Amino acid sequence: MPDQPAAELVIDEQLVRELVTSQAGAVPDAATSPLVHVADGWDCSVWRLGDDLAVRLPRRARSAPLVLHEQQVLAEIAERLGPSGVRVPAPVLEGRPGQGYPWSWSIVPWFDGAGGLGIPRARRAGWAEPLARALIALHVPAGVPFPANPVRGVPLTVRDESVRARLATLRGRVADRALARAEGLWDAALTAPAWADAPVCIHGDLHPGNIVARGSELVAIIDFGDVTAGDPAYDLAVAWLAFESAGRTAFIEAVGDRYDAATWARAHGWAAAFTLVLLDQSDDNPEYAMLGAEALVELTS
Repeated sequence: MPDQPAAELVIDEQLVRELVTSQAGAVPDAATSPLVHVADGWDCSVWRLGDDLAVRLPRRARSAPLVLHEQQVLAEIAERLGPSGVRVPAPVLEGRPGQGYPWSWSIVPWFDGAGGLGIPRARRAGWAEPLARALIALHVPAGVPFPANPVRGVPLTVRDESVRARLATLRGRVADRALARAEGLWDAALTAPAWADAPVCIHGDLHPGNIVARGSELVAIIDFGDVTAGDPAYDLAVAWLAFESAGRTAFIEAVGDRYDAATWARAHGWAAAFTLVLLDQSDDNPEYAMLGAEALVELTS
């Protein structure tokens, strides 16, 4: 099944340049810096602006609130994660609709490095300790108001019907034993005690595609559009999504006793659920299809 939704309007160099020129007066050299298209993701089009900045613009109406979520919380998150050594894209300019473009947009720091999807799992073990430090700093009780998200960090029972539907869709497309193992992990996670403490701030979409690294060096966590407050187990699923066995062990050890066994059980279940999504909806995205295939191995080996 195809993954990436189509853009709802054309975002070209002329539009981005006009937005930047008209609104980024407080950003030095923004109006004259080189502007290069980098990528179009599910939600946003990303353009590199000079050497140190990037412009992030929603591609569709459904994604427009996600940029507002980032503008709402990332300055505070960046300050909190600073001591961890892991950077996040706190906006340096909060752009508003203009030049015929209907949604808010941001200028954010550019992080030198590569997307984590392209870095082999064996080289990611170096991410384990800094990622653990970053999540420990991130997962604190969330302030109010905080972006709501109906599907991220929620009790697993909320997503059970969706996961069952995904399992049914994948039967015959994924090896029966592997799919049964993933289903068993989800079932076990449903029986684990729910998160009973105050909701904590979570990234909400933490996987290698939203990590910037230089080989084994973790540079930044990006794309906080799904940031919300809830169960930290949702983010901890990255243990299976990003790492092979050695890196996962290092990550879990670096987290220490911050989370109990029930939280890790739910995290294992969330990893299974996310893997099913990747397997079902990445026909047009080889990198995410590979992430799903690799994660399934990590879950079921």
